[in-house]
Amino acid sequence: MSFSEEKSLETSYPNDSLPNPNNLSTTPPIQAQESKKGFFRDTFESALVTVIMALFGMTFVVQAVKVPTGSMLNTILVGDHLLVNKFIFGQDGLMLDKFTPHRPIKRGDVIVFKYPNDPTTNYVKRVIGLPGETIEMKGNSIFINGKELAEQYVLADQPLGDPYAPLEVVNVKEAPLGASYKAYYSYEYDPAEAVMEKSLAGQKFAIEAPFQIPPDHYFAMGDNRDNSQDSRYWGTVPRQNIVGRAWVVYYSLDASKDGLGKTTSGYLLVDLFTRTRWNRIGTLIK
Repeated sequence: MSFSEEKSLETSYPNDSLPNPNNLSTTPPIQAQESKKGFFRDTFESALVTVIMALFGMTFVVQAVKVPTGSMLNTILVGDHLLVNKFIFGQDGLMLDKFTPHRPIKRGDVIVFKYPNDPTTNYVKRVIGLPGETIEMKGNSIFINGKELAEQYVLADQPLGDPYAPLEVVNVKEAPLGASYKAYYSYEYDPAEAVMEKSLAGQKFAIEAPFQIPPDHYFAMGDNRDNSQDSRYWGTVPRQNIVGRAWVVYYSLDASKDGLGKTTSGYLLVDLFTRTRWNRIGTLIK
């Protein structure tokens, strides 16, 4: 083979296909870089979708609330953390209503609503009177359109000096036909009395006199009837203030006093293990 033939043979290979004597790739290692970028991009997208779904859920589906007072004892305890079903009652006009199951607000529903006198505060009460109804209270008895409401009465006392503790039941009355919940009182009403002896100051709606509930408003009361600031004091709840129906207890912290007279230890992890009411978790609100 002549020198010209050897030169022709060498130049017959394209530049990018010359044999590599060391059998090493000559292309830059960009595949690993692309994989790393893909990992971060996928993680960011997943996190973004999670945040969007969480915001959607908190806006339209559920909301978490903490119960700081005893107005709903013993149905709901102080320190219960609740999930609120926000779509069950619908929102009167939202497109979401067409795709979610919802129903009208019923008597006996435990609702979470914005306090009419301070919309930044959420209240939890039970619906007793519906729009357009006439409601009247005579002692422990409630009359709706002149007919006595079926409620099961429970006589109970608050442990002395401890508003965070559950009520101590003294006597459970027989449930009348149609009663679906318990109403707790700390005394028995004597119909012979002209007025309620333990009527709390400030009660003015439906007390010993008929009161008609306005349209699109609801009369709401706490189950702990002798210790509840409710519609008897400040009036009815507008429909637009209702956030949803109290659904389930997802966590519960016992804030009642211990032997040292303290409500909590001051340490979150200690309280988590020593004050958690494990038996309350998953309790449905009825």
